[in-house]
Amino acid sequence: QAQLVESGGGSVQPGGSLRLSCAASGRIFSSSVIGWFRLAPGKEREFVALIRWGTTRTLYADSVKARFTVSRGDAANIVWLQMNDLKTEDTGVYYCARGSQWTTNHLDYNNWGQGTQVTVAP
Repeated sequence: QAQLVESGGGSVQPGGSLRLSCAASGRIFSSSVIGWFRLAPGKEREFVALIRWGTTRTLYADSVKARFTVSRGDAANIVWLQMNDLKTEDTGVYYCARGSQWTTNHLDYNNWGQGTQVTVAP
């Protein structure tokens, strides 16, 4: 089973950008789905974006559409989340997770990274 490690979080001002990475060790099957979720204080875990490993088909939450881009590396087991025009409401701990279904439900993902903090503040 792939181990997932996120990196790239930090603190930025509104309007800024960050690029998160999700590095996976072990094999990732072409049918696997890598999802990004975030958890903010006092809120439930929220779907952000996902990508099907083999086809690179993507899906985004409405709140991040046109601002965030999820992609995967060609030669390495890595998935990026490019986040542009960040807003204060994007603040939270961002997790990548591996699943086998095309779903935005975090309960259907069974392999999680440790998370990386993103803080957007003036």
